[in-house]
Amino acid sequence: MILKGKAWKFGDDISTDLIAPGRYFHLRSNLPELAKHVLEDADQKFASKMNKGDFVVGGNNFGLGSSREHAPTIIKLAGVSAVLAKSFARIFFRNAINVGLPVLICETDKIDQEDALEVDLAKGTIKNLVKGIELKFSPLPQVMITILNDGGLAAHIQKHGDFKLE
Repeated sequence: MILKGKAWKFGDDISTDLIAPGRYFHLRSNLPELAKHVLEDADQKFASKMNKGDFVVGGNNFGLGSSREHAPTIIKLAGVSAVLAKSFARIFFRNAINVGLPVLICETDKIDQEDALEVDLAKGTIKNLVKGIELKFSPLPQVMITILNDGGLAAHIQKHGDFKLE
């Protein structure tokens, strides 16, 4: 699974409140509309600037805060292909995989705003096409890639009738 897009860089401690602003709580039953406001409190124009397939790139502790599954869901609905960060809040990481959003733990200091990236989930490589460098991350286990390809955990269980580890 190879993903291509531009990097949109954010810092450390990007909370679920920054990802899904609380003032839009009334939109939680209309996730496509809520996705129009994704990361608005971290970068007011992010949702209007990014393109389908682009990457969110964070620092440490991405997704901290409440355990809202809305946060990774609206990132995915906005068209982000993956989130790359030095570390993730555990509940955000789990929710992201469950909704079918790839989250990759990697060094992000050599990725700058709008760098063109090519990510190979199976090989564990990130090619920064602007800088001509390759970064590594631990490749995702095949079961996680299967879940992501199926569209998330619920879709995976619907498709296979069970949680398959093979």
